[in-house]
Amino acid sequence: MIQVAIKHRQALMLVIAAVAWQYPGASSAQSYPAKPVRYIVPFPAAGSPDIIARQIAERLGKIWNQQVVVDNRSGAGGTLGAAIAAKAAPDGYTLFQCNIASNAIAESLYSTMQYNQRDFAPVSLIGKTPNVLVVHPSMPSRTIAEFIAYAKTNPGKLSYGTSASGSSQQLAMEYLKLAAKIDVVQVPYKGAPQALSDLIGGQIEVSVQSAPAVLPTIQSGRVRAIAAMSLTRIAQLPSVPTVHEAALPGFEVSTWYGLCALTGTPAPVLNKVHIDLIAVLNQPDLQQRFNDMVIDVAPTSREEFAQFIKAETARWARVIKEAGIPKQ
Repeated sequence: MIQVAIKHRQALMLVIAAVAWQYPGASSAQSYPAKPVRYIVPFPAAGSPDIIARQIAERLGKIWNQQVVVDNRSGAGGTLGAAIAAKAAPDGYTLFQCNIASNAIAESLYSTMQYNQRDFAPVSLIGKTPNVLVVHPSMPSRTIAEFIAYAKTNPGKLSYGTSASGSSQQLAMEYLKLAAKIDVVQVPYKGAPQALSDLIGGQIEVSVQSAPAVLPTIQSGRVRAIAAMSLTRIAQLPSVPTVHEAALPGFEVSTWYGLCALTGTPAPVLNKVHIDLIAVLNQPDLQQRFNDMVIDVAPTSREEFAQFIKAETARWARVIKEAGIPKQ
């Protein structure tokens, strides 16, 4: 009996060894993470992307019983942080907050890049922040249909303010111009706050702003919200219709954030990160916190997120080309 037991044990060990040899990531996933994890955010501290990252990092850290350190690496429209992340070891100990700028727009906007989409392994979409089309109160337009009609009657006479070329907000307006066949002139600013300031002052007539940034200004009456650029109405602006429902079916432009690891990260580690991230995104208090920030939580499977990024990249490549936006 003892010899039989020994033989069974030896056979079992051989099976385990064979599995470990075929799936070398399996054992690493069981112990992952065994040390602190770096979470790279390609934007400055204190902004919405940073706040999102810190909420996610804190909660993942509690699940993993390891510190998840947020590392802000801003610059070059989000591509600096992406390039730094792309050079990291594909072991799960560097995560990157992928986003519309770094992972969908940049590929068609910059002539040279130090990374590409193949460097990243999508984990899940985190959420979306809708953009809002706003105008100065002196504008006669009160609906998106009226705005489009006015712009068609006055081609090239309206000017819209936006942050740096290639931002989600600038491309949202260029996308609207193409879809509605209108001519509105861009006035570039160093940042969205400067564009909003000149809109309030009447130096420009139109702007596309992220909902969290412009919400207080809308509520105070200093600017008028014409339409939300999400598919559904913004909870904090229930009376403001969407472009989709009021003028152009299917039109949507939201700033989005997700989590990516590096290509080559063992699949069991990717699966663990995905499972734990989904658990975090389903926490009611986190969903409420993000809802207060006008962020729609939108967890996905790894495959769904990969397809989402692919579709977004193709869409913005088309918009950039058709709008004649030069590469930087």
